[in-house]
Amino acid sequence: MSTPDAPLDFAYETPPARVVFRPGAAVSATPDAAARLGLRRLLVVCGSRGEATARAVADALGDSCAGLHAGARMHVPVEVADRAVEVVRAAGADGCVAVGGGSAIGLGKAIALRTGLPLIAVPSTYSGSEMTPVWGLTEHGAKRTGRDPVVQPRGVVYDPELTLSLPVPLSVTSGINALAHAAEALYAPDVSPLVALMAEEGVRAMAGALPAVAAAPDDLGARGRALYGAWLCGSCLGATTMGLHHKLCHVLGGTFGLPHAQTHTVVLPYALAYNAPAAPRAIAALERTLATDDVPRFLRDLAGRLGAPRSLAELGLTEADLALAATQVAGQAYPNPREVTEDGVFGLLKAALQGAAP
Repeated sequence: MSTPDAPLDFAYETPPARVVFRPGAAVSATPDAAARLGLRRLLVVCGSRGEATARAVADALGDSCAGLHAGARMHVPVEVADRAVEVVRAAGADGCVAVGGGSAIGLGKAIALRTGLPLIAVPSTYSGSEMTPVWGLTEHGAKRTGRDPVVQPRGVVYDPELTLSLPVPLSVTSGINALAHAAEALYAPDVSPLVALMAEEGVRAMAGALPAVAAAPDDLGARGRALYGAWLCGSCLGATTMGLHHKLCHVLGGTFGLPHAQTHTVVLPYALAYNAPAAPRAIAALERTLATDDVPRFLRDLAGRLGAPRSLAELGLTEADLALAATQVAGQAYPNPREVTEDGVFGLLKAALQGAAP
């Protein structure tokens, strides 16, 4: 006899952002997003790699642009955030537009956190940060994260054309980073039916789009499907509390300087394998979505097939780093379906270091 499902019991908070999704929207829709928020002096922030795109957005804003600051850096070092806050105050800005990947949007969030100014996000990667109230700052070799509604972008402009110049290797790792948001959302303590639906659809869209992007990087349709998947996966990240996988990646990035998207790509299969015994419903949902009976192996093989790194050693981690990383990951409190122990994390990291089968 089958057991009836438990009664539904959940909470879901709708974020306040207005989303525009269409090719060419970065230039055509960002000024309208600013006008809807009543903003008249916006500082545009970006990283050095995305400065040309950010300049086009700044030009589209016309007299509403108070300047462009290309100082974003990975993991948002606190000194970089301090400098950006100085720039925004000197410009007399009443808002901020972040153009680029997670580093640029992270810097925009740091500005919002310190000043309370509204943020508009124009993402050019698949990081998903634009759909979350999560901020992160790195200081003295440690990355701190938190949640604050003030950093949630008030407007998000998705333009698939911006991702055409994203190199295939970074497209792949950025996309698998997005998959990680949806995967952990499925076993989060605050998952809801709506989030579960978004997670499955986001994983399906991204896993289907990435091989097409790798095969034809200038295929705007494939780029659009990947960005659509990133939007859904990012929404899952914003609506739920992340577990072991994200904590591992924050420690590896903040303490050891490992690159963000590549680290997510390597770690995800091992984190899912670790949590699988305690998260059968989440794993079953991923099996259905990906049409596989071995989710960790599927994701590791997908990364390898598309040319992404498959070991932490490739990213610069050494065996001597494992003990400190395991201590830091196990020493912090966060929800996870399976108990997080120092020995367990050490074993997970050792397998990921070598790129062994998860």
